[in-house]
Amino acid sequence: MSDTETAAEPRADAAEQTTPANRRQPFPRGFLDTISTGWAPRPDSPPPAREQAPHAARRRAAVSAAFPGKRLVVPAGSLKQRSNDTDYPFRAHSAFSHLTGWGSDAEPDSVLVFEPVGDGHAVTLHFRERADRTTAEFYSDASIGEFWIGPRPALAGVAADLGVATAHIDAFEPSGDDLVVGEDEELTRFVSELRLVKDEYEIAQLRAAVAATAKGFDDIVRELPAAIEHARGERVVESVFHRRARSDGNGEGYDTIAASGPHACYLHWTHNDGTVVPGDLILVDAGVELDSLYTADITRTIPVSGRFSDVQRTVYETVREAADAAFAAARPGVKFRAVHEAAMKVIAARVAEWGLLPVTADEALDANSGGQHRRYMVHGTSHHLGIDVHDCAQARREMYYDGVLEPGMVFTIEPGLYFQIDDLTVPEEYRGIGVRIEDDVLVTRDGVENLSAAIPRTADEVEAWVARLA
Repeated sequence: MSDTETAAEPRADAAEQTTPANRRQPFPRGFLDTISTGWAPRPDSPPPAREQAPHAARRRAAVSAAFPGKRLVVPAGSLKQRSNDTDYPFRAHSAFSHLTGWGSDAEPDSVLVFEPVGDGHAVTLHFRERADRTTAEFYSDASIGEFWIGPRPALAGVAADLGVATAHIDAFEPSGDDLVVGEDEELTRFVSELRLVKDEYEIAQLRAAVAATAKGFDDIVRELPAAIEHARGERVVESVFHRRARSDGNGEGYDTIAASGPHACYLHWTHNDGTVVPGDLILVDAGVELDSLYTADITRTIPVSGRFSDVQRTVYETVREAADAAFAAARPGVKFRAVHEAAMKVIAARVAEWGLLPVTADEALDANSGGQHRRYMVHGTSHHLGIDVHDCAQARREMYYDGVLEPGMVFTIEPGLYFQIDDLTVPEEYRGIGVRIEDDVLVTRDGVENLSAAIPRTADEVEAWVARLA
């Protein structure tokens, strides 16, 4: 990052400064007298509407119909401080992006407003118009000035691009009667449930995100020798995937889990600072997020040396058996929770066979007194996927976990088994083995389509994959 100091503007029309005073220096008079002149005209021909614009318009219409006579506000959110005067990369609120079609290029502090008009709403997207070059904002504000962050969009251009009316953020006046996403429970729930069934644009984006993620997993397998050689090989794996996510998309949809050896037993291991040792397994949970903000979510567990040991293969194939049972259960008309229940029947049966449970498999599956098998798989088998990695999270339970599967839904299937290194309830040869297999599936008229089927899944396929690429 440039260490150039942000200069203070002494004139009365100066933009508000957010930089600490000891880093602001006054501009010399020669700069002030010439900075606003000598610039070529900016292009003002509006772009054609982007592909997602009509889909976003239909979503806005659904929101409008559900809240007649109500003023609705959907904020994009603001930049979030990382440290001192640096911020995290901006990522708009998912509901805002879903309803506008604005993805990775969305402007911080933008607000989508539904103003009641007659039987419907007039919808306007408010954001900060790019600064005129005659104003101090253009050159003096390091957070929004185009001299610092590059060109910002114009109101007319965004209106044409997204197919929605636009206005300057200064024209937005909040009201005490506004229903605001993130504050109003009913509106927040509705915009979350609106994403339960994906439209054709969303499905295409998820396919593309999965395809980019598959390339990232190939990259990881190719770089396993480098990961083995490095003292923090998990970081090598993480960085290899990051390169793919940034080159082919907006970035990762969530923090990559690169968990080797015993770390694979920690469900959300993201320190990624461990070694990658031949003979161990490495569990990689990663997904590319596209510029549209739709993300994949894939997990593969890979033998570092290229071959599973007998015990590792037994655990791995049990997890695959549970995944296959979940696939078989998933079809239109069944409840979402039935997918999880199918996987857990396999998990309970197998760990009972191995003598790891103090009760029978059937007793472990009892909803009230059971659950002993959950020690080795505490998480759920599935979650909805889309513009959020855990999409539709504010939906009602009866629409989500107890909801009925419909064509167009996209979710994960991701059973696992995790035997932590210090778990005395399992034989020593199992300790430190963690396995998860996660795929992204689309509900069709007949069942589900595995969107990530091209990424090797079976133990034999995974071994061949490593032999081919590593």
